[in-house]
Amino acid sequence: KRPFVSTKVFPSDLILSLSAMASSMLNRGLARTITLLVLFLHCPRRNIKRPTMLKLMINGEPESIDASPDTPLLWVLRDHLHLTGTKYGCGINLCGACTVHVDGAPVRSCGLPVASVVDQSIETIEHLARDGKYTAVQQAWLDADVAQCGYCQSGQIMAATALLRRVSSPNDQQIDAAMNGHICRCGTYQKIREAIHHASKLIEQGGQA
Repeated sequence: KRPFVSTKVFPSDLILSLSAMASSMLNRGLARTITLLVLFLHCPRRNIKRPTMLKLMINGEPESIDASPDTPLLWVLRDHLHLTGTKYGCGINLCGACTVHVDGAPVRSCGLPVASVVDQSIETIEHLARDGKYTAVQQAWLDADVAQCGYCQSGQIMAATALLRRVSSPNDQQIDAAMNGHICRCGTYQKIREAIHHASKLIEQGGQA
């Protein structure tokens, strides 16, 4: 593989000689710098993923994002678009705090490269309540007093919303399957289940999932 800089221009034996001279002159800092330069010259060329302009559909609005294609969607939402309702929990797709909807399906965004969702519709929790009116799930969460610390709840609500949009009256087994892997460190699992059943009744009465 080709080095970053041709050794025909900067022969490594010459640089090593300079390093030895600097070391003999007790200039250890200079010697270290020259040695690092030799290592740099001999590093293989790497495929560096540079930022590019990506076009996304976020909460029904087109957005142009200047980011590296492998940037996790979570950080595009939080750092580029300042949609901070989606939380960072674990960084390895395990806890569910970062859940958003991609084409209507609940997806964990902390390990999802933004380039993989360019042609898809992304929805965050900020898009649920419109004109100040809560959805059935959000209202049920309030009615059941689900949240304690609240950190995981945006991910929990997004998962519950996706379930109720798909199954308007889920049973306990369907709820458990949909919410499996969503970690609540405060242990509000029973209240979450109760809130989902309550939200189902609100939807029957005309509420919006």
